[in-house]
Amino acid sequence: MGSLLPLSLLLLLAAADPGGGSARRRRAAAAPGRGGSSPAPSGTSVPFWVRISPKFKAVPPGGSVWLNCSSSCPLPEDSGLSTRLRRGGTLRGPGWVSYQLLDVRAWSSEVHCFVTCAGQTRGATATITAYKRPQRVILEPPVLAGSEYTLRCHLTHVFPVGFLVVTLRLGGRVIYSENLKRHTSPDLANVTLTYKLPARRRDFRQTVTCHARLNLDGLVVRSSSAPMTLPVLAWSPAPKALASTSIAALVGILLVVGATYCRKWLLMQSRGA
Repeated sequence: MGSLLPLSLLLLLAAADPGGGSARRRRAAAAPGRGGSSPAPSGTSVPFWVRISPKFKAVPPGGSVWLNCSSSCPLPEDSGLSTRLRRGGTLRGPGWVSYQLLDVRAWSSEVHCFVTCAGQTRGATATITAYKRPQRVILEPPVLAGSEYTLRCHLTHVFPVGFLVVTLRLGGRVIYSENLKRHTSPDLANVTLTYKLPARRRDFRQTVTCHARLNLDGLVVRSSSAPMTLPVLAWSPAPKALASTSIAALVGILLVVGATYCRKWLLMQSRGA
């Protein structure tokens, strides 16, 4: 009889609080543990930036370049580089990744760097330009024909031609400049510029030079030719004949006037006698 009393008490307590154990388990599961943190609500975005450096780079055709992609995301989920250029090596560090691009030959290529952080993807874009300064800039000796000089400048193996400006200088001043942006060839090219300069005596023996300038959105590449001297204007046969005729006519007029004067003087002398 004494052993049945405690058992009946336990049965009564269990019946009075049927969910007590599960409630305690739920509270224990919900309570944060030591050193932990409560889970962040779903859908929360983390503000961060993505940068690529350099944003613009010009290299000779076939050259290589390193681009650095950095981000302020503390725990990036994913990152990468999107480009049609051939990839090389990769270097990584805290908050940044550097990518090597090889054999750059397209005159302009866009490279996109992206980082995913807390489910959100952001990116930055760089532009890679391939260029080649003219292998040679050659100014032919000026040719004088009639009353004008012919100036001819040659530029060999230059790229991209559409970014090229060719300028002719006489002494220290610009006498002609041409922008070749109408050329859209994707290959190395040779360019010839011809200009007619009126011949003036003040320009005799002045030096002429030809200058090439590639304007690559921040990078300027310059080349120039050796100077050439303008030849002195020579008298043509027609002006010489005209001058001889004028002199002969003047001499004839002087002779007629002199003869007339002598006749009058002789006539006066004879009357006085």
